[in-house]
Amino acid sequence: MQILDRLTLFTVLDFVALGLLFLAWFLIGWLIQHPNRKRPSVSVLMARYRREWMRQMVTRQPRIFDAQTLSTLRQGTSFFASAALIAIGGALAAIGNAEQLVGVAHDLTLNADPKFVWVIKLLVTLLLLTNAFLKFVWSHRLFGYCAVLMGAVPNDAKDAAALPRALKAAEINITAARSYNQGLRSIYFALASTAWLAGAIALIAAIAATFAVLWRREFASNSRSILMQEDDTTGHTQS
Repeated sequence: MQILDRLTLFTVLDFVALGLLFLAWFLIGWLIQHPNRKRPSVSVLMARYRREWMRQMVTRQPRIFDAQTLSTLRQGTSFFASAALIAIGGALAAIGNAEQLVGVAHDLTLNADPKFVWVIKLLVTLLLLTNAFLKFVWSHRLFGYCAVLMGAVPNDAKDAAALPRALKAAEINITAARSYNQGLRSIYFALASTAWLAGAIALIAAIAATFAVLWRREFASNSRSILMQEDDTTGHTQS
């Protein structure tokens, strides 16, 4: 009963905003990974080029360029994993000092919400940051698997195992990139969730802005237009 009593500290609008947060997080991810065939997302377009990259790697000698490119991708996942871990530490520290946060909020907004409310709001941000960290760590490991598969591709392009192994490396590379992108989206929505500290209306506005930014970058950005032009000129079919 005590937990139910504490939940009454939140308004209906708070619960609606929280539901919208997770709905938008799930929906934009689903739209990016399952776009309309006539309007592919940047992630889907890049997956095609990742497969083409591995096909070209089979005949490229030496393969130093491929190793360096993959190393750069791993460095990116490592950086964001470290950043997410630091942010998790910051969120935990804020939860541990929620009384000070309540005092600051009271001074700035005259908001008299009790400590429990602020802790729950920070826990939502912490949940998203933790998911981001796990996605980045898994992406880093998958890029490592990809490196092993690339190393297993025979130097002789005529070897029967060369292309199949390269295509396996491509699929692992794509899976790693998918986890990386999921981690980035979690970071985006973790930042949006901090707006809840200012109230449900602020959270809803932040969710709408975040959703719009992600949608634009995947479906209406200049980089996507460039990828589509290249895709058209090479004669690849859209799928």
